[in-house]
Amino acid sequence: MKTALVVWGGLELHEPEKGAHIVREILEGEGFSVDVTADYTALGGENVGSYDLIVPQITGGELDRENSIRFCAAIEAGTGLAGFHHALATSFPGNARMRFLGGCTFATHPGDIISYQVDPKPTDDPIMAGITSFEHTSEQYYMHVDPTVEVLATTTFSGEHAFWKKGAEMPVVYKSAYGHGRVFYTALGHKPAELDKPEIKTILHRGLLWAAR
Repeated sequence: MKTALVVWGGLELHEPEKGAHIVREILEGEGFSVDVTADYTALGGENVGSYDLIVPQITGGELDRENSIRFCAAIEAGTGLAGFHHALATSFPGNARMRFLGGCTFATHPGDIISYQVDPKPTDDPIMAGITSFEHTSEQYYMHVDPTVEVLATTTFSGEHAFWKKGAEMPVVYKSAYGHGRVFYTALGHKPAELDKPEIKTILHRGLLWAAR
C-alpha cells in the first residue's frame, strides 16, 4: 500500500485543513494510507523518507534548518511532492531550501479575484488528457518559476490590473523533479470549493498520482 503525508496550516483564508482532507479523500480513494497533521515538523520526521507522497497545504510559516534538510533529502531520494495554489508557492517563504525544492514563489495576484483563462499546452501528457482551455474565477497567481519545470498549462495576463504585465504568460500547472523525486504543482484552488470544478479536480487528482513514488 502506498503512503502519503498531508501537512496543513497557515492562513485560514485558504481553508488549509479542509483542503488537506480533500487531498486525503482523493488519495484514499486510490488505495493510499494517508496521515494528516498540522505539525510542520512531520515534514522532517525520522520516517519522512518512507512516504510515497508528501502534500504540504501551508501558507507562510517556518521550518527549521534540520527539518528542512531531512524533508529535502526525502524528496531527493524519491518521495513525491505535490501541492495546489498556496502549497509550494507560499509555503515557508523565507526558506531558501523550500524555494529551490518547490520550483515556484508567489509574487502577487493582480486584481485579486478575477476571471481569467487557463490554457493547456499542446502535450500528450496524461495529466492534461481531454482538458481544453477553460475560464476560471479566482486569484490569478503571478509567480517566479524555476525555468527547468515542464509546463502543462498557462494563463496570460490581460494587463487590466497591471498594465506593465500585459501579455505575460505564466505557468499554472507544471511538473518537475528534485533529485529522484517527482514534483507536481497547480496554482488552481484558492478555496477548496474550487476543486469541485471538474477540470481543476481532475488535474489535481492526476498530478497527485503522477508525483507519488
